[in-house]
Amino acid sequence: MTLTRRASLMSLFAAPAAGALFAWSTNGPASATNPTPKVPPAGGFGAQYFPNVLLRTHEGEEVRFYDDLLQGKSVIINMMYTLCQDGRCGVITSNLVALQRELGDRVGRDIFMYSISLKPLEDTPRMLLEYAARQHVGPGWQFLTGDPADIELLRRRLGFINVNPVKDADINSHTGAVRFGNERLERWCMAPGGTNPRYLATLVESALL
Repeated sequence: MTLTRRASLMSLFAAPAAGALFAWSTNGPASATNPTPKVPPAGGFGAQYFPNVLLRTHEGEEVRFYDDLLQGKSVIINMMYTLCQDGRCGVITSNLVALQRELGDRVGRDIFMYSISLKPLEDTPRMLLEYAARQHVGPGWQFLTGDPADIELLRRRLGFINVNPVKDADINSHTGAVRFGNERLERWCMAPGGTNPRYLATLVESALL
């Protein structure tokens, strides 16, 4: 991948300002409520851009991020950790549980949900399993941990970053956004994690399906 192409993709995944809603394709932004599908060139950019790092699910299964979780799928992704100091992770997870109910049995069939731990050394698969049970998470939603360097690479490639480097380095100031995308069509969107779940479901459906 050329430097220009890499820079273009990184800007595509830059996190929006708080409260903003954006829909993106590889050819630029479109309205979040009326996203325009863009079909990528043959082969796409997926495997060249997204790290195929090894992760572990809350059920103890080893998976590859691109091959097993992302390739050809519509996904909803957020980053969290189980012992969140300000309680934001729990609030956002509860909101995503409501989103999962809104989407119904499409989760695990047409849409896949992933929550990636920002504190992988603390959040073992067992910790994530217990957290998912406390939050009443349904099928089709996986909680993931892995090597800290791999998690950091994923965080940056997925655009869960703060433009302020001091805040970006502070794990307790992590973004509360939710990323959702259709890897096959290379259409990616982001919304605040506290967005009304019914409205968020309409955004997900219009952008991904």
